[in-house]
Amino acid sequence: MSVVIVTGSGGLVGSESARLFAERGWDVVGMDNDMRARFFGAEASIAQNLARLESDVRKYRHEPLDIRDRDGVDKLFARYGKSIGAVIHAAAQPSHDWAAREPHTDFSVNAVGTLNLLEAARAHGPQAPFVFVSTNKVYGDTPNRLPLVEQATRYSVAPGHAFAANGIDESMSIDHTLHSLFGASKAAADLLVQEYGRYFGMRTVAFRGGCLTGPAHAGAELHGFLAYLVKACAEGRPYRVFGYKAKQVRDNLHARDLVEAFWSFVQAPRSGEAYNMGGGNTSNCSMLEAIEISQRHVGRKLDWTYQEEARVGDHIWWISDTAKFRSHYPEWKVTYDVEAIVAEIADALRRRA
Repeated sequence: MSVVIVTGSGGLVGSESARLFAERGWDVVGMDNDMRARFFGAEASIAQNLARLESDVRKYRHEPLDIRDRDGVDKLFARYGKSIGAVIHAAAQPSHDWAAREPHTDFSVNAVGTLNLLEAARAHGPQAPFVFVSTNKVYGDTPNRLPLVEQATRYSVAPGHAFAANGIDESMSIDHTLHSLFGASKAAADLLVQEYGRYFGMRTVAFRGGCLTGPAHAGAELHGFLAYLVKACAEGRPYRVFGYKAKQVRDNLHARDLVEAFWSFVQAPRSGEAYNMGGGNTSNCSMLEAIEISQRHVGRKLDWTYQEEARVGDHIWWISDTAKFRSHYPEWKVTYDVEAIVAEIADALRRRA
């Protein structure tokens, strides 16, 4: 029986990965030590999500292991050895605001932790596809140099520009830009993942996600904007919007759609790939639009305020062009749009209340 090792298994992407691979007959070994509670506080803890996962998924086995523990990671991979059929690396410090508070912690989790996993995989499961959850922040604030046009509720790229029709593709440079320390640590990990594919011939991929979301997301103010926005609306808590007249645009990808992309890659892996991955033109919204959609599905007004100063390195407009991935895996598609995602998050919040 094939084993998939999933890091960050209590989080949004990790738990969705565990569920999908278990549904399709794999044994799942999950690694998560709930660093998210340290990053963002008790309400961002993955404890409840992990409890649901362990209750629902018979094929799941949990290891409360820190990916910075090099020896512990190596021993875990050695234990499963040739049974390892895939690695899904979703563990991370995910906030550029938080990274500036503790740069050593951020880099040790995002970059060194990824190196530990790659080395363990190379030693004990070198043929197993290695899937890394990267980020569009590897491009820094370069997207903010695009020719943007202000509209009533959002910014858009000027007609005629190469990215106007389908979004930003992988041709965008990651150099000569302000990344934030988070973006730099994730870029280091992204490059390592590619290099282990090209240099060592491992079957590795970096998925450069935009806003990844869904009802399993323990959203916090510093990370997970859509899930946190819907939660704030449902619970009547204050919400702050930072800069760009609340017209900044994000594409939003449901975690299930993302994990289906992982599955496609694992079935036909390649070496050293990097893909922009998001909702694209199918699923995107501005902050103003997200507020309106959330209010409609929750049934109450959001108590929100506006702060003129934007977050450092924050994108004004990001829509992912997924054409490269779709050309390699034409069976994959986005099945959730923003309306469906918000409706599902709102419904999950009502059921847990």
